[in-house]
Amino acid sequence: MTTRAKDGIFKPKHFPHLAPLTTHPLHHSLFSSHIPKGIKTALKNPKWIQAMHDELKALHANQTWTLVPRPTSTNIVGSKWIYRIKYKSNGSIDRYKARLVAQGFTQIPGLDFTHTFSPVVKSSTIRVVLSLATINNWTLRQLDVNNAFLNGHLTETIFMEQPPGFEDSHRPNHVCKLNRALYGLKQAPRAWFQRLSSFLLNRGFHNSRADTSLFIYNHQGILIYLLVYVDDIIITGNNENFINNFTSCLNKEFKIKDLGSLNFFLGLEVHHTKSGLFLNQSKYAHDILTRAGLLDSKPVATPLTSKDIFTSEGQPFHDPTLYRSLVGALQYLTITRPDLSYAVNQASQFLQTPTTTHFQLVKRILRYVKGTLAYGLTFDRPPNTTLLGFSDADWARCIDTRRSTYGYCIYLGGNLVSWSAKKQPTVSRSSCESEYRAMANTAAEIIWLTNLLRELHALPPGRPTLLCDNKSALFLSQNPISHKRAKHIDIDYHFVRELVTAGKLHTKFISTDNQVADIFTKSLPKPLFERFRTMLRLGPPPTCINGGNESLKLNHCILLQTHFDRLIDQSTLLGKIKRSDGMYLAYKERVVPKNQSSYRIIIVHGFASNKELTFQLTLEHT
Repeated sequence: MTTRAKDGIFKPKHFPHLAPLTTHPLHHSLFSSHIPKGIKTALKNPKWIQAMHDELKALHANQTWTLVPRPTSTNIVGSKWIYRIKYKSNGSIDRYKARLVAQGFTQIPGLDFTHTFSPVVKSSTIRVVLSLATINNWTLRQLDVNNAFLNGHLTETIFMEQPPGFEDSHRPNHVCKLNRALYGLKQAPRAWFQRLSSFLLNRGFHNSRADTSLFIYNHQGILIYLLVYVDDIIITGNNENFINNFTSCLNKEFKIKDLGSLNFFLGLEVHHTKSGLFLNQSKYAHDILTRAGLLDSKPVATPLTSKDIFTSEGQPFHDPTLYRSLVGALQYLTITRPDLSYAVNQASQFLQTPTTTHFQLVKRILRYVKGTLAYGLTFDRPPNTTLLGFSDADWARCIDTRRSTYGYCIYLGGNLVSWSAKKQPTVSRSSCESEYRAMANTAAEIIWLTNLLRELHALPPGRPTLLCDNKSALFLSQNPISHKRAKHIDIDYHFVRELVTAGKLHTKFISTDNQVADIFTKSLPKPLFERFRTMLRLGPPPTCINGGNESLKLNHCILLQTHFDRLIDQSTLLGKIKRSDGMYLAYKERVVPKNQSSYRIIIVHGFASNKELTFQLTLEHT
């Protein structure tokens, strides 16, 4: 028998061309770098040795500790080196970072530390400040404090072991008596916040009562807002010169890095548009999908179907840690994704003993995130800044406890600034009671926002409005008449009636078809869910493409992530986008109108997704 091998016919072998891998800075960084796990491995690399010397130089310059003889009958806190590689936006290595940290888990409560709590800014406060900055057309600046915890002063006497690998040869048995706070100490965050707040108060700022991480400066017509989250700072206001001078003064007291215009803060991506801001967490959502292994999953239209119900019955899930990790990550995603609030709230009620059915429902939520990866909130400049709240409750929603689920959302001049979806702590005997309790919680949030806006000197002139779709609950709030159906309702919930009587709150009826808070109380069918999602000002990134007096519309734009430039058909390459998480390439199938060869298309920004997208572009005539 004659075969191809006997006749000398062989299938050609195509060996991969790895040149793009070696020339691309990201691949070169990933394959050439290694993060050591211990001091022994780090001491073999001169780059890590230099990084540790730089860290020790900064600590000595800051007079962080003093070497003293080892005391007896005293707890000595351990020390450890932590190594990280900092990358640039194009993926290349920026620098090698070594940080000396104290092993805080060896501290003894009451002896080495007392109070550890350090306030952080609330997400609602961030959205309110961003909304006010958008309405007033103020610039948003972002600052980062270098080695923030080292600036904190300690009130306790703490002894720490010398840095591993760098012990004093003349005094090897001595220990470090800490003069400043160090990363890893239990009280380090609190000490840093007290130092920063004292500096701001001495500079004329005053601390907000509604949110202790918000500082306000109001003097001679100058109004400045400053938000603090550990070592990340957002500053905005109506006077650019004051902000520049204050930033210079802050840099003299603490070594800070001016990151310029706000674009990335605590995982929130801030995109500046012509009409305002667009907030989303596409990179964070992408990381969650990567962790869950669902990047290639099929997207769905809603987080949960109308028939999906979380119950305690079912087979226990084999990996509860994975379930808790994914649900916890989704909780943080709801900072800019109110459409996930109800589904994530339901999944969070079974963190202790999740079942396989619960995990399948969480996977469906992640598939919905996959299809809406780039979705986010839009903030624009409305004509007025009134407070408008929507309140709703679903009576006896929980099958196991028969407790009701309530939700609310509050707008500031059309911009969504606060929302919630929770299960009520007690059982309601009627739908009227559950709706009235929901109104009470919404009213409490409105009052808090009112106090916050008053401190920000941005209180709307009109009284807030609360919309509810239950006429019985509205009757209870507007009429101070004792009724037998309201006898069992707790007295503290009747403060809604007092607010209405005092003229501090206005309650109105709204039909169920327009009750946008319904999205926080139950899983809805696709048409209604998408309608309410649009009313929340939640959607894809801006799709307009502006270029002078002309505009283009890109059809079937697909954004792909790749590093193999040699595999690209250059005739379909539209442009490149450089981001911190890699290189993205955008392709086009056709441009309408087609005769645009005299224009050069430059991408301003884009969003990673596997769905059809459009991008904001700038056209330059060639």
